Amino acid sequence: MKRLLVATVSMAALMLPGAALAQNDTIKVGILVALEGAFATGGADGVRNVELALKQVNHMAGGKKIETIVAPTDTTPDTTIRQARKLIEQDGVDFIIGPLSGSEGIAMRDYAKTIPDKTVINGISGALETTWVDPAPNFFRFNLDGAQWGAGLGTYVFNEKGWKTVASIAADYSFGYTNFLGFAVDFCRAGGDIVERFWIPLGSSDFSGVIAQLPDDVDAIYLGMGGTDAINFLNQYEQAGADTNLIGGTIMADSTVLASKGRAKEALIGTPTSGAFAVDNPDPAWQNYVKAYQEAFPENERLPTPSLFGVGYYVATLAAINALNAVDGDLSNGQAKFKEALATLPLETPLGTITLNENRQATGTVYITEIVEGEDGNLTSKMVAKVEGVTQTLGMTPEEFRAMGLPSRDTPDCDKLAGR
Repeated sequence: MKRLLVATVSMAALMLPGAALAQNDTIKVGILVALEGAFATGGADGVRNVELALKQVNHMAGGKKIETIVAPTDTTPDTTIRQARKLIEQDGVDFIIGPLSGSEGIAMRDYAKTIPDKTVINGISGALETTWVDPAPNFFRFNLDGAQWGAGLGTYVFNEKGWKTVASIAADYSFGYTNFLGFAVDFCRAGGDIVERFWIPLGSSDFSGVIAQLPDDVDAIYLGMGGTDAINFLNQYEQAGADTNLIGGTIMADSTVLASKGRAKEALIGTPTSGAFAVDNPDPAWQNYVKAYQEAFPENERLPTPSLFGVGYYVATLAAINALNAVDGDLSNGQAKFKEALATLPLETPLGTITLNENRQATGTVYITEIVEGEDGNLTSKMVAKVEGVTQTLGMTPEEFRAMGLPSRDTPDCDKLAGR
C-alpha cells in the first residue's frame, strides 16, 4: 500500500536532453497518514483510497504524472511535523495530503505557515481549531470538522428516542472535544441534560475503572472514541454486563470498528450516530464509489465498505486532481493558481458537492444513522435522517459560536445552551 518514490539521479543524467522536461512533467505528492497507533487500520484505508482516486485518472492530473510518497505517523504532533518536514525538505514533494488525527491537524496548520509556497490538503483530521483559530492560508480542509459531524444527532436522540439524560465518555484530545461539542450543542439546545463527562486518554486499553463509575440512572451514554480504543471499550463494557443505551460519536461507528470481532457487536446494535456519510445512501455517486472501492482491492485486503478515514483521503485527493486539472498543473508563483482553484471551485464528490468557506473549511451534509445487523450477520448502518448545509458555526453567527468557547472538557456548557 505504500508507494515509495526513490529518486537517484546523477549530475550527468541531469544534463541529458529532456531531463528537466521530465522533472517538470511530474508532480510529487506527500501522503501524511497515521499507520501506527489506534487509527492504523483507518490510515491504511486512507492510503488505499488515495491510490483508488489516482488509479481512476491513470495517475495523471493537469497533464502531468502524479507520484506519491507515503510518510507514516503515529498520530502524535511531533512525529507528524517531523515526517512533514522530511516530505518537504528531503523528498521534495510539491504538496501534502494529510494528516489523519485531530491534534496532528492543529500541528500541521502551524507548520503550513512556515512553508507558504507549498500547499497542505487535510486528510481527515477533524479538530475545530485547525481551520477556525488563526487558520493557515495554504491549508485546505474538504471534510467537515468534528463538531459539524455531530450536528443533528442530539436532536434525533432527544426527539426520536426520547433520551433526555446522558453521560459521556470521549477521547481526551482535540478531536474528542470537537466531536462531542457538536453532539452536545444539538442535544442541550433540544432540552437534554449531560449529567457527567468522562475523558479517556487516546490509546487506552483498560476501561474497567470508568465503566464502574458510569451512572445507571441516565437514558444513554455518549461514546466518543474510535479505532482500537472503541473496540476495547465495547468488549469490556459488554463483558461487565452493562446495557445502557449507547450514542456513538462519529468514529465509534466507523467501519474500522464495525468490522471488528468479539462482544463489541452485541453492544453496538441499535446505536445511533452521525457523520460524513451513510453506507446505504442511494445516491449514484456514493454507490458507484463504494463499488469502485470494493472492486479495486481484494476482499481480504480492504474493509467491507470505505471507512471515514478512507473517504476523507479519497475526497482530498479528488480536490487535488480537480484543482490541478483546472490550472493545467501550474504550480508556479508559490502555487498561487492551484490554491485559488482549491479555495473557489465546487468539488463534486461521493458525498455531494463540497464548497469551502472563508477559512478554507468545508460546508456539507451530515448523515444520522443507526447500527443494525446486516443480512450476512455483520454489522452495518442504516440512514435515518440527514442535515444539509452544515456550517462550521453550526448555524450560529460567528459571534455566538465564539462566545461559547473552544471545545474542551468543560465546553460547551449544557445549562447555558438550554437556557437553564
